[in-house]
Amino acid sequence: MAYAPGAVLIAALAVGCSSGTGTGDSATDSKPGAVASSTAPPGKYRTLPEACRSVSPATLKDLLPGSAELPEAQQEKVFDGSPAVTYDTDRRVGCRWKAEAPDGARSLFVDFERVVSYDPSVSDDDRAGEVYAKKEAAADLPSALPGSSTDSGTPDASDSPSATASGKPGKGGGKAAGKSSDPDTGGKTGSDTGDTADTGDSGDGGATENLQPRVLDSLGDSAFLDDLLTRAGSTAQHRTVSVVFRTSNVIVTIQYTAQPALSTEIPDSKELQEKAQALGRKLVDSFSE
Repeated sequence: MAYAPGAVLIAALAVGCSSGTGTGDSATDSKPGAVASSTAPPGKYRTLPEACRSVSPATLKDLLPGSAELPEAQQEKVFDGSPAVTYDTDRRVGCRWKAEAPDGARSLFVDFERVVSYDPSVSDDDRAGEVYAKKEAAADLPSALPGSSTDSGTPDASDSPSATASGKPGKGGGKAAGKSSDPDTGGKTGSDTGDTADTGDSGDGGATENLQPRVLDSLGDSAFLDDLLTRAGSTAQHRTVSVVFRTSNVIVTIQYTAQPALSTEIPDSKELQEKAQALGRKLVDSFSE
């Protein structure tokens, strides 16, 4: 019986010591979760869409004139597209479509890039913003004119495309290059020849539309449009309108190209830009579904 009180005393002392060590905040701070809380959040998108199924057949018929008149078997081949070569479909996918008609050829290329940050202190979204910013800088867009609108849907008289770097009036639209460009990378080669965008004159001496390469303020988180008129030798020329936008941690590149059958014809800048932007809006909406 003399042993029992001693055992009780030892147990009481043990309880007292245990409760005393839990009164400070240091025990909570030392939990592994405290370190994890400083890690930047992952990107919104963890996968990419199937590139060759990202554009509907109805849209492809509109973007690729002449495709609707093809036999059914040839239509299927055109609409199936050709997937781009990629080594990691979780990070990048792309697809190309092309159709030829009596008045010329049209092609479409769509590229999806999912950006992942390997720095725990930098979020995927922030890293994607950095990658996008480099693409926009590489496009070398002309400086916005005073009072101009970034979207062609809001015309402004001060946006006259004759006020390009070359300062030479003319037809054609966008920038021009003396050599071909690579539509897979959006890279440009050659030098400017002085071609400028169609003025889009309303006929009453009023407002004109801005068809210059420019930043777009109503597409995704950030976006820009580039317009390149390219000559291959002295007989052929084609125009490529590129729309690049970022939505969260995914960057989408659209390249829409037209090459007329006659070398004397210049592809219409306004039509290509409107259709490329319309496709961009559809792709943005598909990410939110």
